[in-house]
Amino acid sequence: MRIAPVITLSPEQRTALESQARSRSLPVRVVERARIVLLAAAGQQDKEIAAVLSMTPKKVSRWRKRFLALGVTGLLKDAPRPGRKPTIGARLTQRVVTMTTHQQPPNATHWSTRTMAAAVGISEASVRRIWRAHGLKPHRVETFKISNDPAFAEKLEDIVGLYLNPPEHALVLCVDEKSQIRCVVSLRRFCRIFSVISSSSKTTISLIERAPRFKSSPMARPGGSQ
Repeated sequence: MRIAPVITLSPEQRTALESQARSRSLPVRVVERARIVLLAAAGQQDKEIAAVLSMTPKKVSRWRKRFLALGVTGLLKDAPRPGRKPTIGARLTQRVVTMTTHQQPPNATHWSTRTMAAAVGISEASVRRIWRAHGLKPHRVETFKISNDPAFAEKLEDIVGLYLNPPEHALVLCVDEKSQIRCVVSLRRFCRIFSVISSSSKTTISLIERAPRFKSSPMARPGGSQ
C-alpha cells in the first residue's frame, strides 16, 4: 500500500485552516481544500479522505502535495493551466510577418486582413491576431512615398525652391485638402494668389494682390441652402 506524505501543521497553519474550513464566505473549493489538509494532518490516507469528502483520491493527493509545496496560500488559487494549443504554427506566423513587411499585394498599396487571409489560407481574425502580436499596421505607412506624377521632379523643385529662396516681401501660403471634408467655398473667394518660383528659369512671380474681405455665404454656413 502506498503511503501518502505526512503533513505536520504549525499552530498558525492549523488556526488558518480551521478558520477556512468553517468559513461561510469563502468559495466552496477553498473550504474543501482546507478540510483535505486537516484530515491529512490527522493521519488519514488519501483514499480515506476521498471517501469522507466524496471525491477522488487523485484530487486529495493533488492538494496534499500543493500544501506541502506552497503552504496555506497554495490552497487559495488554482494552478495556471497551459490553455489551448495554438492552431497556427510558428512557420505560418513567420510567413505572414514576412509577407506583410517585405511584399506588396497585387493591385493594392498595402495588405489588408482580407487579402492576407486569402493569400495565406487562414482566417481574417488569425491575421489580425498575428499583426497585433508583432505590432504590424500595414495601413499606417510612416515612410516617404514617391509620387507617380510624371512632372513630380519639376513640381518638387518649384516647391522646395520657394521655401529655400522665398521672394522678397512675399507671403508664402500652403493649402492642403483635409480628408473626408468637402470644400464648400472656393479658395478664390479668399484671395487671388499668383505664386510659383522656378529654380530652372530663375524667375519668381510673387503674391500680386489680395481680394476684398470675404463675406460668408449661405453655402459656407452649417445648414445653409445649396
